[in-house]
Amino acid sequence: MTIWRPAQSIRVKTIGLPWRKGHFLAAEVPDDSGRTKGVRPLGGTVEFGETWQQALQREFQEELGVEITIIGAPVILENIYQHEGQTGHEIIFAAQVTWPDTEHLAGDTIEFFEDNGLKCIARWFHPDTLEADGTELFPTGLKAHLQDLGSSTRA
Repeated sequence: MTIWRPAQSIRVKTIGLPWRKGHFLAAEVPDDSGRTKGVRPLGGTVEFGETWQQALQREFQEELGVEITIIGAPVILENIYQHEGQTGHEIIFAAQVTWPDTEHLAGDTIEFFEDNGLKCIARWFHPDTLEADGTELFPTGLKAHLQDLGSSTRA
């Protein structure tokens, strides 16, 4: 198990929200014991000299091997949070994305690996069932924007 702690600086992140049949894709977020404490849409850190759009496209290519199309303007969130007793601070660009139909991403569960070798599990979630079943959505405040980010593809 890899132990992760937030950087002790403000990080710029980007996350993408693909939708399928009213559900969006998010990866499990484990605590130190390996228990899933919540879920977070896929994405990652914006590197120096990279736009948030370039970073989002790179992250989906690295994690899922797919070229995405970013739909519309992003929602920008400031996320100050606690993880295992440490404070993290992020500025996040969250945007709706699409990708061409591809068989390896058609299942209900998608496994992928982070660049550090950590195996991750992503699943499709309906916004109305999150938190009602005890599943927390990260980053904080994203749930309030899901309607804006997925309104054209949630049918």
